[in-house]
Amino acid sequence: MADSNRFDGKVIVVTGGGSGIGEACAALFAARGGKVVVADLNLEAAERVASEIGGEARAVHVDVADPASVEAMVRFAVETFGRLDVAVNNAGIGGEANPVGSYSIEGWKQVIDVNLNGVFYGMRYEIPAMLANGGGVIVNMASILGTVGFANAPAYVAAKHAVVGLTKAAAIEYATAGIRAVSVCPAFIVTPALDQASERRGEAGHHRAPPGQADGYAKRSSGARLLLGV
Repeated sequence: MADSNRFDGKVIVVTGGGSGIGEACAALFAARGGKVVVADLNLEAAERVASEIGGEARAVHVDVADPASVEAMVRFAVETFGRLDVAVNNAGIGGEANPVGSYSIEGWKQVIDVNLNGVFYGMRYEIPAMLANGGGVIVNMASILGTVGFANAPAYVAAKHAVVGLTKAAAIEYATAGIRAVSVCPAFIVTPALDQASERRGEAGHHRAPPGQADGYAKRSSGARLLLGV
């Protein structure tokens, strides 16, 4: 019986693939036979991950807040491997720690640009590429904060709620075209991004994994997410 958790011959793009959950997802896809495009704002980090996970992995720079950059990322994947089968729209930022009444306008725009617009731009260009080869799977990384409220993170909470709604809309629109769109809502996972957010909130160390175990936390969580999402 074929292993349904294999991705042999599948082409996968992972944004935010240079660290944290994105890196762990990219590694798991590669280990299961996928051709992975590791996309990140930090090209050096993406190149490190692509080199470490091996296989046919390639690195590409992407600024998910820039639609032209996202379009170029998808074009790179298709031109490099001939198709696109799976996309994990994972790139995101935490933003400043302030309540609604004192949240900066610039901070709001930045979080929405990356965490919401970035997912829309991804889907906008990934969907046509998937339709060209008969379908695919899109996994949008939302958050537990896309289902509940949370103090002092209004932009993040709003963006992640919107990602869940955007994903539901796309799932309905493309269900009969062979594209499955899902969002996953992880709780707090120990990653560099969470450490930075904790420091901004004055909670440094509150969410840290035991020494030497942070990579394992991300890997276990990403594995569950991939099995549920793809």
